[in-house]
Amino acid sequence: MSLVLIQIILPNSRKRFFQQIHIYHSENQMLTMSERREFIAGRLREIQSSIIRQLENEDGLGKFGSESWDRPGGGGGTTRLLTNGAVIEKGGVNFSAVFGATPAPIQKVFQTGADSFFATGVSIVIHPSNPFVPIIHMNIRYFELSDGQSWFGGGIDLTPCYVFEEDARFFHEAMKRVCDEVDPTYYPQFKENADHYFFIPHRNETRGIGGIFYDRMAATEPNEFEKLWRFTQAVGEAFGPVYTSLMNRRKGMAWEDVQKQWQLHRRSRYVEFNLVYDAGTKFGLETNGRTESILMSMPPLARWESNYIPTSGTQEYGSQQFFQKGIAWT
Repeated sequence: MSLVLIQIILPNSRKRFFQQIHIYHSENQMLTMSERREFIAGRLREIQSSIIRQLENEDGLGKFGSESWDRPGGGGGTTRLLTNGAVIEKGGVNFSAVFGATPAPIQKVFQTGADSFFATGVSIVIHPSNPFVPIIHMNIRYFELSDGQSWFGGGIDLTPCYVFEEDARFFHEAMKRVCDEVDPTYYPQFKENADHYFFIPHRNETRGIGGIFYDRMAATEPNEFEKLWRFTQAVGEAFGPVYTSLMNRRKGMAWEDVQKQWQLHRRSRYVEFNLVYDAGTKFGLETNGRTESILMSMPPLARWESNYIPTSGTQEYGSQQFFQKGIAWT
């Protein structure tokens, strides 16, 4: 029997201890143990709660509501939504852990005949009221099929309406540190993934300034599983400190209607990407996921103006030049 030892710290406790997660047996086959699923889902719930506390503290006014839901067929989740805070106009920090018979779209996408699946994750989108505070998205997830396949995925990407170069460098340097602590090859690979994934072909521009994105990172050895799980937790734990710092930098900046209108314009690009290209949105809707949780990523307001082009020399024009692939921020 091969074992992976994962170090965890319980909330409100200084005691460190090791929990044994049985990953493989002697024939090198993945064990689909309920203990492993419960451990991973429980840790992701802790990350959800920690992020909510940090966001509420930085906002200073808004509080996240809580709505639990059940999925027909197995599992469910908790949708945590904040609206009309001091800084956050609309923000969602969602957790889910679902299981059951494998939907046909999953079997088709993953080319598998596995009859059951398990998936758990945390998904976040924050739309601030102040146009100078950036939109942000994070997702971390674990997926497992009854045929033995399992993998991790996720990432964080930043979508500022107004691009401050020092903020963009701060964000990407933070993402690079998270990656480098686990594997120095991760950041260049995952940064490139984000540049390509968060791209809007019909606009020939990126959604924002990217970040890191990884998907279907499969573990074939016990040490590899531990490495990917450790990295996925690190991504989740980085979200709060990084984003609250960006909130703090910009939330006090005064703005006028021209900045608000630009924000609404940039939000329209966010909507277009999420509804046309985002794999998670399409997958959730195609597999009868909870609609309100899936569409939590939509901004409260957006605008579309035909053939709108920002005037050269303006802040809006300058920011527009950064919505492209391949910019080196570190």
